[in-house]
Amino acid sequence: MVIKSSSFYKNITFCDLKKQYRNLEKQLSKAIKQTLHSGCYILGEEVRLFEQEFSKWCNCSFGVGVASGTEALYIALLVCGVKSGDEVITVANAGVPTVCAIAMTGAIPIFVDINERSYTIDVSKIEKLLTKKTEAILPVHLYGQCADMDPIVQIAKKYNLKVIEDACQAHGALYRGSKAGSLGDVSCFSFYPTKNLGAYGDAGMIVTSDPELAKKAKMLREYGQSQRYVHIMRGINSRLDEIQASMLRVKLRNIDTWNKRRNEIAGIYNRNIKNKYVIKPLRMEYNYHIYHLYVIASIYRDKLRSYLSEAGIQALIHYPTPVYLQEGYSLYRPRSNCHITEVSTKKVLSLPLYPELKDEDIYYIAETVNKFRP
Repeated sequence: MVIKSSSFYKNITFCDLKKQYRNLEKQLSKAIKQTLHSGCYILGEEVRLFEQEFSKWCNCSFGVGVASGTEALYIALLVCGVKSGDEVITVANAGVPTVCAIAMTGAIPIFVDINERSYTIDVSKIEKLLTKKTEAILPVHLYGQCADMDPIVQIAKKYNLKVIEDACQAHGALYRGSKAGSLGDVSCFSFYPTKNLGAYGDAGMIVTSDPELAKKAKMLREYGQSQRYVHIMRGINSRLDEIQASMLRVKLRNIDTWNKRRNEIAGIYNRNIKNKYVIKPLRMEYNYHIYHLYVIASIYRDKLRSYLSEAGIQALIHYPTPVYLQEGYSLYRPRSNCHITEVSTKKVLSLPLYPELKDEDIYYIAETVNKFRP
C-alpha cells in the first residue's frame, strides 16, 4: 500500500462541482435573479432559448427540454413508435436509466455485446438479433465517445428501424466530424449535475431535425396536449424548469472550453500512465472523445481502487454490474452471449477528470497508478 507522508498527502475527490460553481457564481446568480423577476417559471423564454441554442450547438433543428435524461429517452422511444411488446436493441454495460426508459414503454431491451476497447455496442452483432418485433436501435455513446454510427444507421435503414441516440454522456462528442445528437432520428441528453454540461438538479433534452418527432415530443412532455386543455394523446409531466434552463444557458457558453480541457487532462494521463497492469482508454479513430469519464481497466481493479484510496485519490466504477444482472431487471436476459460486457464490468475504473482538476493532481494520480503492484 501507499505510505502516507505526514508532510504530503493528497485528498483528490472524483469530482468537485463547487469549483465550477465558484467560477460562474456571478453569471449564474444573475441568470437566476432575472428568471425569478420574470415571474415565469414553467416553459418560458429561458427554456425556449436554451432549446434553440442547444439544438443549434448539436447541429439539429429542434430541441425539447424535459425533466431528466431518462424521461428524454422514454419520450423519444414513444415518439418513434415504440410500444409494449416491441424490442429495442441496446447494451447492458451502461447505467440502468437507458433500460429503465425502455421498460417504461413496455418494450423489451435486447442486449448486444460490446467492443472490448471502446465499450460501445458491437455493431457486427446487431443484425443477428433483429426480429419482426424490433422497432428501434438505441446505441449508447459511453464515457464521452460515440458508438460506431454509420453501420448502425445502415442497418436501421435496411430494416426500417428508428435510431435513438443515448448521448447522455456525449455533450460535444464528434463522430466523423458530426456532433453526437445529430446522427440518429432523435437523440437524448441528460444534464445531471456531473455531466459535461450539468444543471443544478435533474434536467434533460431531446434533439432532432424531424419536425413531426419534435412536435410529438413537446406534446408528450406536457400531458399530450396540442394546446391548452386539448389533449390528443396520453402524455406525462416532464418539463425543463426555467431556472435550470437559465443556468444551462450560462454553462453552454463554456462547454467547448471545458471539453478541450478534459482532452488535455486525458492527454496527460495517456502520456504518463505506464503500468503493465493497467489498460488505458482507446479513442476510436472516427471520434472526438470528450472524456465525460476517463476509464482505465485492470484485472486487479478492486485492489487498484483501494490502493488509490489509500493515496487520497477517489476513483469510481462506471458501471459494476450489467443491467440484466440487477435484480430489478433480471427478467431481461440476453439472447446472445455478452461475455465482453460481463468481463469489462469487472475491470473498469474511472479516474478523476474534470476541467478544474489541477495539473499537479493529474500527475500525482498518474504517478500513483504507475506505482501500483498487485
